[in-house]
Amino acid sequence: MSNIVIVESKNDAIFMKAMVEKLNCDIQVEPPIYIDDYESLEGLSETKLITTLKELEADLQKRDIEKIGIIIDIDNDSEQERLELVNKCIKEVFEAESLSSTKQFIDICGESGTNARLACYFTNVGGQGELETLLKAIKARDSPYADCLDSWKTCIESQGKTIDIKGFDKFWVSIYLRYDTCSKKEQKRAGEKCSMSGFDYVMEHKKNIWDWDNPALDDLKEFFKLFC
Repeated sequence: MSNIVIVESKNDAIFMKAMVEKLNCDIQVEPPIYIDDYESLEGLSETKLITTLKELEADLQKRDIEKIGIIIDIDNDSEQERLELVNKCIKEVFEAESLSSTKQFIDICGESGTNARLACYFTNVGGQGELETLLKAIKARDSPYADCLDSWKTCIESQGKTIDIKGFDKFWVSIYLRYDTCSKKEQKRAGEKCSMSGFDYVMEHKKNIWDWDNPALDDLKEFFKLFC
């Protein structure tokens, strides 16, 4: 029997695989859904999740899947709003009861009569955010370059301009990777080794720039332990 987790983006997959390795769990992280970072989870994105679940339903019997996890960003929505989205997509594909909360399994049944268990989790810190929000919260190195962005943000706001927290967190993480954690040798190939576009390299070679014991990860660890 196998356990799989569906994620939202390539970088989510890279991070979640690292977390699975840390916890020594037997989970396969599926190819990501590829929901665009700046696209709300409506319309086409909802269709992508339904399509992914349909492909999974067709695979259930031959892959002998026991447990399925869905991890998506909570962004600025409430947990209930995200649950409504996920439940809507699940019911398009499976016979199943509704998820009433995260980190709890429901039984699902496909057209072929195959059964599995499914749970979901929404990436967040304090009830909001996405992967970069979490990365910012668990940074393990001194971050003078990235932290100085607070002064920049204050300056921007004093000019009557705004930057949303999602964009700010992405910017903060990019500066942390590029200037606070990148060696002089790596800086010669910063795009590949010191950026979110090179996140696979970062997570393979520099896992210690994150605090894996940070309480911000506790809920996510609880979710993954459901599969261990």
